[in-house]
Amino acid sequence: MLISAEVLKNSDVKFGTSGARGLVTDFTADVCAAFTVAFVNAITKNFKFTHLALAIDNRPSSYKMAMNCAAVLEQIGIIPIYYGVLPTPALAYSAMEDNMPAIMITGSHIPFDRNGLKFYRPDGEISKQDELDILSNISTFNSIKQIPEMSADLSAGERYKLRYTELFNDNCLQGKRIGIYEHSSSGRDLYKPLFESLGAEVISLERTDTFVPIDTEAVSEEDKVKAQKWSDEYQLDAIFSTDGDGDRPLVADENGDWLRGDILGVLCAKALKIEALAVPVSCNTAIELSGLFETVVRTKIGSPYVIAEFANLAKSKSSIAGFEANGGFLLGSDITINNKVLKALPTRDAVLPAIMLMSDDKKITASVGLLPKRYTYSDRVKNFATSKSREIINYGLTHTQGLLTTLGFENNTVKNVDSTDGLRITLDNGDIIHLRPSGNAPELRCYSEADTMTSAQNYVSKVLTLLIN
Repeated sequence: MLISAEVLKNSDVKFGTSGARGLVTDFTADVCAAFTVAFVNAITKNFKFTHLALAIDNRPSSYKMAMNCAAVLEQIGIIPIYYGVLPTPALAYSAMEDNMPAIMITGSHIPFDRNGLKFYRPDGEISKQDELDILSNISTFNSIKQIPEMSADLSAGERYKLRYTELFNDNCLQGKRIGIYEHSSSGRDLYKPLFESLGAEVISLERTDTFVPIDTEAVSEEDKVKAQKWSDEYQLDAIFSTDGDGDRPLVADENGDWLRGDILGVLCAKALKIEALAVPVSCNTAIELSGLFETVVRTKIGSPYVIAEFANLAKSKSSIAGFEANGGFLLGSDITINNKVLKALPTRDAVLPAIMLMSDDKKITASVGLLPKRYTYSDRVKNFATSKSREIINYGLTHTQGLLTTLGFENNTVKNVDSTDGLRITLDNGDIIHLRPSGNAPELRCYSEADTMTSAQNYVSKVLTLLIN
């Protein structure tokens, strides 16, 4: 017999901002089983259930990991329901509707040699306390020797589509020509019929069976060029895409320019008439400057922190949402659209913000043009040791001006320092430099904000270049 806490302690798989992540080689059969049985036992004190939902992204390793999870579920008397390749929000929505927990096997945007597990209680995403409970849970199980073959139940994907087709008029996207950059997204088979059912003309773009680690927070130069080319070639009103597991949207305007995720979030929240927002500290300050929202609370980066604020906001506000700089939109309360109720979905969702933006009569550039002119940019250094990232940040917390000088900002002084998550420095001219180690991979991220996009891009380029060298 194996003990879950011991297996996990001896594993290199760790919890990050969005579930447990690690190298595929670290997700052995017994590690997958240990996480699964510990998760089930950690939440049984508050929930009663007999079934657990599973779904995967298109990574080569995901199906085998799902089978390992299913094998241990059968050991402990829980019936696995396998929904196949599915966007994470579709799995979460279906599981919440059926009052059962769920596990999504996905590494989101990280390279295909890595993967992850994301856990959902019957009422939504697990909390940071749940993560600690999983790691410390002492559950026993037999080593996984045989894994079951599973056929996919397609009902969760259909239910997710109905969430939106039943809410909006079937012509809300009438007259719009939308390109869908499908790549290897787990939702690629759902998006075209969904948008077509709402009246759009849809053009599928660049589907591939090779896994593509799209990062909606650091769009590659190659994907920027592709979008502009597609927009011109097909005369598109918008381009829609997502990260690997379909919970973070990537939307381009009619010129083929990708929107920043927090700008998409602002426009969606505005269209939904949201009163109160919870957003990570890395988001654009145009949120507050717009004056569109009664309350804005800043959190650490990661959907669990955003969701944790929803309970506090619900004490005084009736329409609540959150979003992240990477684009994921989280609906924290039920709201009414077209005299119909849209149920809360407190996990990242890519579809809702895209529909709200593209159903507007105005061109996307016109909608963006109404917001305060603050521009954000971010990029990352891959294969950058987390320990080294923390050394830099710890130095900056105690010697902020010294770090600024090292990074080439000797002519600027420090106006404010925010250590909510990493090191976020506001300069004397109001511009912002923010350093933070990734919670999912050995990467250092740099975020910036300025009055022009050129300045924001230059800041990030300068900082990362100096840090690498």
